Amino acid sequence: MSKDFIYLASQSPRRRQLLEQIGVRYELLLPDADEDSEALEEVHPGEAPARYVKRVTALKLDAAVARMQRRGLEPAPVLCSDTTVALGRTIYGKPADARDAARMLRELSGRTHRVLTAVAMQAGRRRAEAVSDSRVSFAPLRPADIRAYVESGEPMGKAGAYAVQGRAAVHICRIAGSYTGIMGLPLHETAGLLKALGVRW
Repeated sequence: MSKDFIYLASQSPRRRQLLEQIGVRYELLLPDADEDSEALEEVHPGEAPARYVKRVTALKLDAAVARMQRRGLEPAPVLCSDTTVALGRTIYGKPADARDAARMLRELSGRTHRVLTAVAMQAGRRRAEAVSDSRVSFAPLRPADIRAYVESGEPMGKAGAYAVQGRAAVHICRIAGSYTGIMGLPLHETAGLLKALGVRW
């Protein structure tokens, strides 16, 4: 299967922006109203962060390929991605509410954590995946810093309750790894998958 566009099965505007940055044509392949996408992100007891993010991404890809087929869409490669934040073996997903976001930020304050983003693509029966593993260090956050950031609304819907490309950047003192991976779609790894599956862009 050689195509000049892909289906992006993600609601993240950041992933769309990153694909556009490297000139990849895509069409959105979003879940139906009756699909429970959030349920796919449940953490299994004792699950390691890298295993978790790969498993969730594979489940999202399975659901997206089935969605493409169910809708009778023109066949094309399907791309899925998932990002998680981890401090040791503790996984930080999207905050449930403002209080949960403040808790996460207090725990990340003054410490270095991992950001893992898995990317998976399927074209026909061929499937490929990759994982980006980066480190992010936060300066110590004052209670007033946390309160102001949570009140901005930016932490909601973000793994670890922050967006590296947003206001949180003023509190990040060091990054090691892939900036685009921390944003939610590591472009180096994604480009490798696109090439491996014959996508022209």
